[in-house]
Amino acid sequence: MLWPIQDWPAMADTWRRAEDLGFTGAWVYDHLAWRGHSPWDDAYASLAAAAAVTSSIRLGTLVTSPNFRTPVPTASAIRTIDRISGGRLTLGIGAGGSAHTSDGDVLDRDWTPRERADRFAEWVDHLDALLTGESVSVAGEYWSARGVTISPGLVQQRPPFWIAAGGPRGMRLATRLGQGWIVNPEGDAPADDVRRLVERMAETCDAAGRDFSAMPCLLLTGFTGEPWLESAAAYDDLAGRHAEIGITDVAVHWPRPGTEWDADMEVFEEIAARAAS
Repeated sequence: MLWPIQDWPAMADTWRRAEDLGFTGAWVYDHLAWRGHSPWDDAYASLAAAAAVTSSIRLGTLVTSPNFRTPVPTASAIRTIDRISGGRLTLGIGAGGSAHTSDGDVLDRDWTPRERADRFAEWVDHLDALLTGESVSVAGEYWSARGVTISPGLVQQRPPFWIAAGGPRGMRLATRLGQGWIVNPEGDAPADDVRRLVERMAETCDAAGRDFSAMPCLLLTGFTGEPWLESAAAYDDLAGRHAEIGITDVAVHWPRPGTEWDADMEVFEEIAARAAS
């Protein structure tokens, strides 16, 4: 996880450094501002710029939110980044938070949990249609489009959707349209939470006739107090235990001095070397 808060020359150096360290992918949060920090550069503009200064690392949002994005311009931006990057874009997608600090009410409406879930499912369905078809017309409760053609020119057949989901409806959506699944544990026993969520997701895939073992499962770290960046040994231990649960990918935060995401850069680089091996 990178922080889109530096001036661009410095941010460009960070993207290049992430690639040089051997990380498989680098992600940005998709917000207007996050936890009071502003400026917070636009995720899609940041990824387009990053695509132009890197050559091998995958780029992605963790996660794109429908809180303030509509499907048509989002699909157009996705195609553009996919083309600039030569097919290195992975689209993390989530329903978005409800709090103001998570852009949840910037459209001047407080969605009920059911409305938020309905809106998210419709958003993903429309995005999938726009990125796979031509002259696409869709009519939904929250968005509509008429005769839109965006998909020609994509490098990837359709950039992979990695869908963040912790509830039954989200898991069914991830099973139906996701190429990967994102886990964001909460609570005092995060490993138990991850285990429970993995079991539920596996059951959801089984019910839909999908092979769960073939689906990448990404764990977002940094919010549960586990010492992922305390030492290389701590990382090895936590990564190994989560791999046994079923996690295939781990996202760690680039050290950010003066915050709860600070870490020893030498340790971080040692962890990067392990992840790249």
